[in-house]
Amino acid sequence: MQLYSFFNSSTSYRVRIALALKGLPFETLPVNIRTGQHREAEYVQGINPSACVPALVDGDFTLGQSLAIMDYLDAHYPEPRLLPQDAEPRARVLELTSLIACDIHPVNNLRVLRYLQDVLKVTPEQKDAWYRHWVDEGMAGVERLLALHDKGPWCFGDKPTLADVTLVPQIANAQRMGCDLSPYPRAMAVYAHATAHPAFAKAAPTQQPDYTA
Repeated sequence: MQLYSFFNSSTSYRVRIALALKGLPFETLPVNIRTGQHREAEYVQGINPSACVPALVDGDFTLGQSLAIMDYLDAHYPEPRLLPQDAEPRARVLELTSLIACDIHPVNNLRVLRYLQDVLKVTPEQKDAWYRHWVDEGMAGVERLLALHDKGPWCFGDKPTLADVTLVPQIANAQRMGCDLSPYPRAMAVYAHATAHPAFAKAAPTQQPDYTA
């Protein structure tokens, strides 16, 4: 199994956590999104038509998009499951996961920030304000959802799920960007618990072969 990944990509981080939780060995193939390697023709045409990371290669099957990859992993390597099988717990996990993956991440990823900076010519202060605004909007929702279902050290109960796998990289990004996360104590408690877990620690950006300070 191979994973095309960038150390600081939160979507790559998600998949690395999932692979580590499932104990699946893989080879990391770095793709530097800062220098535009994800847009090179060889990568787009041969690996990931979406021109992004991550991309997973499992035998003769290649798949992009982190949520699709993690659903694939659950289907083919089901232990431990990231998504509960029962309908209501599954829906709860997907609700929180979607809030992060659909509402926070897309408006704050690198290509959006670069468009703001390079095309719309916003100032660094305006770009930072943009980032903080959408983190605050989304994390407030995360905190409210967690408060409704506070039953264990993870987002939902006593085992990590797709919600935790998605939350940890989002918080790591927000910390890196200097966001104030003190209004979200439940989310930060989950983050502290998760990052002490060996699988989450193994998947951290600083542990990747392409890591640069």
